[in-house]
Amino acid sequence: MTPGGLVLFHGAGGDRDHRLFLKLEAELDLPVGRCNFPYRDKGPGRRPPDRMPKLIDSIHAHVATLAEQWEVDPASLVLGGRSMGGRAASMAAAEGLPVAGLVLLSYPLHPPGKPDKLRTDHFGDLDVPIILVQGHSDPFGKEPEFAEHLGAIPGPVEQVWLDRTGHDPVEKHDPVVIDAVANWLAAL
Repeated sequence: MTPGGLVLFHGAGGDRDHRLFLKLEAELDLPVGRCNFPYRDKGPGRRPPDRMPKLIDSIHAHVATLAEQWEVDPASLVLGGRSMGGRAASMAAAEGLPVAGLVLLSYPLHPPGKPDKLRTDHFGDLDVPIILVQGHSDPFGKEPEFAEHLGAIPGPVEQVWLDRTGHDPVEKHDPVVIDAVANWLAAL
């Protein structure tokens, strides 16, 4: 099935206008929805992220709105995002939101310095294609840590590891990320 669009959600400190989201929207050959979570839409100033249930509710609302706007089956959409946004999208999918796949950019496997606080409980319910793009020196999870846990995901997982970068990959990596995501989407 050709994806009906890509719906992206930002990380805890970001917003819908993340540099990489803008580039993906400009360069991919399908509709891209860049979405803010409710706490980000409350105006200027730093605010803590909403709790995960509210983030997941927001994902459901954005998916319904964009599917109607683009006139596509909601289940044809690929969801994802950076860090917390990708985690929330994956949790929504694990809880039963039908999706065509997941684009996880800088997935927060655990909080920095707390490898025992894993964010993997829902991995066993992710029976969809996934592309995981991570920096080799990401303090939220390094390659050997992911290797221990990705096997719990029943769906196919394509991994892209970026050299010499951490949780927020530098701009020079954008072309690699965009090409990887574009190729992965084309193969769905």
